[in-house]
Amino acid sequence: MQPRNYLQLTLAILKPHVVKSPFVVQKIRDLIIDNNFKVVRSRRSMISREEAELFYKEHKNKFFYNRLLTFMCSGPSDIHILARHDAIAKWRQLMGPTKVYQAQYNAQDTIRGMFGLSDTRNATHGSDSAQSAEREIMIFFKNFDIKQWHDNEEIFYNLGRLHFDPASFVHTIDKTYKMNGLQNN
Repeated sequence: MQPRNYLQLTLAILKPHVVKSPFVVQKIRDLIIDNNFKVVRSRRSMISREEAELFYKEHKNKFFYNRLLTFMCSGPSDIHILARHDAIAKWRQLMGPTKVYQAQYNAQDTIRGMFGLSDTRNATHGSDSAQSAEREIMIFFKNFDIKQWHDNEEIFYNLGRLHFDPASFVHTIDKTYKMNGLQNN
């Protein structure tokens, strides 16, 4: 019997200045799909001050904290839970360096290299570890149970038994397969 090949989850945020441009959102969405990410959950919403404070609590005493909170609450963001093998590292690689000037000079084909404007308006966020991903997912998707997803849904994502809804930008489990698969067990 082969060992189970677990998918990893990460949180991805497309920041407010990016969401204002439908062309840019579509380009980033295409990059997500073209890089074999599965979109487990997706929402577009204004990040509340409380969510932003909780999300960026480790930066509370830094000089850019208030500017960051103000920006992140300035308009809608697209917030996604992405899944794939090595999702955290792959999403961070696709995003590019946090410092936009580095991305623009050393990684022009990354999301931040193409669409970042400044270190605050660097286009995207991605979790930096599995622990961060779990904490961040719980801030924006309070009803999402990571353990339950791994126990009950991950297998369908791993097998590709999904439907993709481009309008909602989310993959859903193919219910017909799920029913047939359960009946055959």
